[in-house]
Amino acid sequence: MKAQAMPNWLIKRAELTPSRTAVIFQQESRTFAELHEASLRTAKQLGFLGIQSGDHVALLLQNRIETVVLIHALTYIGAVTVMLNTRLTPHELAWQIEDANVKYLIYDSHNQDKAASLPQSSKRNWQGSLCDEVFALPEKEIPIRKEIDLDEIHTIIYTSGTTGYPKGVMLSYGNHWWSAIGSSLNLGLDADDCWLAALPFFHVSGLSILMRSVIYGISVLIHDRFDPAEANQAILQGEVTHISVVSNMLARMLSELKEPSYPKRFRCMLAGGGPVPLHLLEECKSRGIPVYQTYGMTETASQIVTLGPEYMLSKLGSAGKPLFPAELRIEKDGKVLAAGEVGEIVVKGPSITKGYYLREEATRQAIQNDWFYTGDLGYVDEEGFLYVLDRRSDLIISGGENIYPAEIEHVLTSFPAIEDAGVIGVSHENWGQVPIAFVKMREGFTMNEDEILQYCRERLARYKVPHALHLIDEIPRNAANKILRRKLRENFLLPRNES
Repeated sequence: MKAQAMPNWLIKRAELTPSRTAVIFQQESRTFAELHEASLRTAKQLGFLGIQSGDHVALLLQNRIETVVLIHALTYIGAVTVMLNTRLTPHELAWQIEDANVKYLIYDSHNQDKAASLPQSSKRNWQGSLCDEVFALPEKEIPIRKEIDLDEIHTIIYTSGTTGYPKGVMLSYGNHWWSAIGSSLNLGLDADDCWLAALPFFHVSGLSILMRSVIYGISVLIHDRFDPAEANQAILQGEVTHISVVSNMLARMLSELKEPSYPKRFRCMLAGGGPVPLHLLEECKSRGIPVYQTYGMTETASQIVTLGPEYMLSKLGSAGKPLFPAELRIEKDGKVLAAGEVGEIVVKGPSITKGYYLREEATRQAIQNDWFYTGDLGYVDEEGFLYVLDRRSDLIISGGENIYPAEIEHVLTSFPAIEDAGVIGVSHENWGQVPIAFVKMREGFTMNEDEILQYCRERLARYKVPHALHLIDEIPRNAANKILRRKLRENFLLPRNES
């Protein structure tokens, strides 16, 4: 066995704890032994389609047991799983499919119409099938990967980029392994733990729950969408010990929760996607709900910094300390800063991405001497607690979804009548932030807001579509031609009640 190799996780888990429940969805459940058998059978059916080790296979699927089976089946083949966001438009999906050199797309009935709407020009190099059709195929005997190499790429997940185009984050088996190990060393582990997965599996925060399940040998209760009443009910029934949420989800759960608190068995509300507001933390504290605030991103295979509940109020606004064995420092102009000084958050550890797929320059800029430069601004206090001041400076976080203004600007400026555009985020009571856009029209054109927004809806996921458009004479830019978003905010930002 190679130094970086270990047994395939599901094969090993099915051998160790075959009768433990692995996944639960609605009225169905699978033990680890049953999940292994289903994944093995599906791997052979994928082999019948000609999928081989090293192929890139995209999944456009809702949260369900079949999704878990397909993810593990692809590891049995040694294929790379490309997780596609089901909220994206056909235009966005087609671009990612081509960029990732996908050989095969598997989609479910919920996304069948979207798959059928993919632009024809994108169908040159790949094929696609409904997942139910895959499960009905004959089986072909193929080599099963009983061992995995931690350096091998397991997943590609796309994240928004500052150039306006997403980048494919390559996550290795080792990235997922060390993310799971770091989390367990922080949160603890019990054999009867059960993690409620209400976040989509195409997000690293949702996928990481599946990785933890098979590594730890714990159950995952799958919800195909987030519903605060259903999430609360699952916890109140006493089977759930953990749930991963963003602030908006937590707020909705607290608002819907009629009981004083959750059962003592529930021991972790893992909150990411930006700092949790003070009033929510205070309510959780008064109701005895354990909240673990986190900081992480796709490039770190989920959380890399976490704040324990005992510091929930005393370290208000802090994301916590790096998980074992990660490291963190703050830099500015190539110098490591002292406590209290603001600079770029830089992290290091075995959960850091291998880089961006086919983006060598972007990878070199982001990863230097094994340190990942997040682009986020923050500082650490005297006790080593991290405070995040700005998520990648221009990033808009709307309901836990990351939105880069540049991506929206790219779509706006592709509209024939628009010469230039700038996008910023404004506060929103329900979603935290929403994007609004400022546009400069080409000479001889007037702004038709309905046409522009419809154009955006066809090319952007719904949460990325600007909530408002504003016509201006000039987009403020600096000497390097970068948009001065600060000037947009100072000169053009609407009052809160207009956002």
